[in-house]
Amino acid sequence: MSLKKAVEILVDNDLVKECLEGNNQAKEELYRRFERKMFGVCMSYAKNKMEAEDILHDGFMKVLLNLESFRGDGPLGGWIRRIMVNTALNHLRAQSGINDSIEIETIEDEELDHNKDIIGHINEKEMIRFIQDLPTGYRTVFNLYVVEGYSHKEIGDLLNISENTSKSQLSMARKTLQKKIMKEVELIDETRIRK
Repeated sequence: MSLKKAVEILVDNDLVKECLEGNNQAKEELYRRFERKMFGVCMSYAKNKMEAEDILHDGFMKVLLNLESFRGDGPLGGWIRRIMVNTALNHLRAQSGINDSIEIETIEDEELDHNKDIIGHINEKEMIRFIQDLPTGYRTVFNLYVVEGYSHKEIGDLLNISENTSKSQLSMARKTLQKKIMKEVELIDETRIRK
C-alpha cells in the first residue's frame, strides 16, 4: 500500500470517528468531500438532475445512518460509492422500471465500431445526457457493467435477471449510444460544413 493511500485511510477513519461521535462539522465535511463525486454516480443512474439529487440525499442519509458498519480497511469513498449505487438501484426498483426487460437467451456477440475520432467530438455532459436518455434497464446495466465493473452474473443477481438479459441490455445500450453519438457527430459535421 502506498503512503498516500495509507494516509487517506487514516484521514477517512478519523473523519468517520468524529461523525460517529456526533460532530456536525465532521458530517458536513464528509458531505462536502464526497458530494460532487457521488452526484456524478447518481447522475449516471438517474433520468435527470432532480432525480439524481433525490438519490444523493437518500444515499447520504444511509451513509450517516450506517457509518458504524464502515470497517476502515479500505477507502471511505469506495464504501460510500457502493451505498450510492445501491440507493440508485433501490430507487429504480421502486419506480418499477428496472426489471422491465425481455429475456433473450441468445445474444449476438457483435462488437461495436469504436471510432476514437467520433468519441472525441462528444463532451462529458453530452455523454451523460445520452446515458440518461437510455431506457432504465439499459442505463442500469450499462452503468453497473461499464462504470462499476460488475460481471453479468453479479448484475443478474443484483437486478434479479438472467446473465443473458444483462448481456442483451448492455448490447442494446451500446448500440443505442453508438447511434446517438453518430447522429450527434453528423450534426456537428453539418454545422461545420455550413460555416
